[in-house]
Amino acid sequence: MFMLSPGSFVYGSAQSKVVFGHGTLLQLGPELARIGASRALLLSTPGRGGLAGQAEAAADGRVAGRFAGARMHTPVEVTEQALAALRDMKADALVSVGGGSTTGLGKALSLRTGLPQIAVATTYAGSEMTPTVGETKDGLKTVQRKESIRPDTVIYDVDLTLDLPVGVSVTSGMNAIAHAAEALYARDANPVTTLMAEEGIRALAAALPAIKADPRNADARAAALYGAWLCGICLGTVGMALHHKLCHVLGGSFDLPHAETHTVILPYAMAYNAPAAPQAMRRIARALNAETAAGGLWSLNRTLDAPASLAAIGMPGDGIARAAGIAMQNPYWNPRALEPAAILQLLRRAQTGENPESV
Repeated sequence: MFMLSPGSFVYGSAQSKVVFGHGTLLQLGPELARIGASRALLLSTPGRGGLAGQAEAAADGRVAGRFAGARMHTPVEVTEQALAALRDMKADALVSVGGGSTTGLGKALSLRTGLPQIAVATTYAGSEMTPTVGETKDGLKTVQRKESIRPDTVIYDVDLTLDLPVGVSVTSGMNAIAHAAEALYARDANPVTTLMAEEGIRALAAALPAIKADPRNADARAAALYGAWLCGICLGTVGMALHHKLCHVLGGSFDLPHAETHTVILPYAMAYNAPAAPQAMRRIARALNAETAAGGLWSLNRTLDAPASLAAIGMPGDGIARAAGIAMQNPYWNPRALEPAAILQLLRRAQTGENPESV
C-alpha cells in the first residue's frame, strides 16, 4: 500500500548549529573560538545582569563588553546605540543572551555589520532559528529577511529556563506555537516543515500546563525548549501570513508586548483562516487534542491563565479600526483573502476576548 503523494514542493535548509541540553552554556567559549571570535559584544535586556554575567564567565575571556539595552520590537534607535558601542569596543562577534528582544538586536546588528553571532536562547521565542528581523521605526514595524543574519550557533540550556517566570513561559510558548501554526498553511509549506510544526505544537501544548503546575519541572522545561526549537525552524523555513501581520501591526504601531500579542491573536487568526486551510486546522487540533484549532488554542490560553484579550494587554479600543487599516496595507500572503470588514471583526473580538468561533 502506497502513501498518498505529498504533491509538489520546494524545501531548502540552511540551519544554525544547535547545542541543546543541560549545562550547555559552557559551550559558549568553544563556540566563540570556532567562529574565530575573541572580542564579542554581549547583548541582553535591562535587568538581566546576572544572566549576562553567567554568559560572560562561560565565554573564556572572549567578551569585549556588554550592551544591556535590548528592547522589544527592535527599535532602530536602540540598534544605533548598540552599533556605537560595538564600534567603540572593536567587537568581532555578537552574543545575544535572552529572548526575542535580545536575539532581534543581535540580528539587526549583524544585518548592518556582517558580524557572526551566537544566540543563547532562554525563552521559547524561536526567533533564534530564523533569518528574519522585525525592526520598528516611526511607529511602523517592517520585517527584513537575509540568510546571513541567522545565528551561527544557537545554545539551548534547559537549566537557564528553570527560573523563567510562568507568565513569560506561557506567552513565549504560545508565541512559538503561532510560528508552527502558520507554517502549516504557508504558501511554501512542505512535508518536512509540516512534520516539525505539528510536533512542535504537540510538545509545547503538553509542556506548558506542566510548567504552570511546577515551574521547575526539568522534563517539561526540556520539552518546551525542544518544541520552541522546532517551531523556530518552521518560522525560519517558510513564510508568514495573517497572524504575524496582525501582531507586527499591533506591536509596531501600538507598542503592545510581543509574546502576549501573539498569545491573544492566535485563536482569532486561526478561526479566520479555518475555512481556507482545513487540513492545517486538523493537524493543529490533533496536536492540541482538541476538536478545532481555534477552539483548542482559546481553551489552552484559559487553562494557562494567559492574557485573554487585547484590552488586557493595553490595546486602546479606539485604535482597533486604525490597526485593521494598517493590516490591509502591504499584507502578507494568506490562504484566505483579506476582507476589511472581517479583519475589523476579528480585531474587535480579540479586543474583548470573545470566543473566536462565535457567530
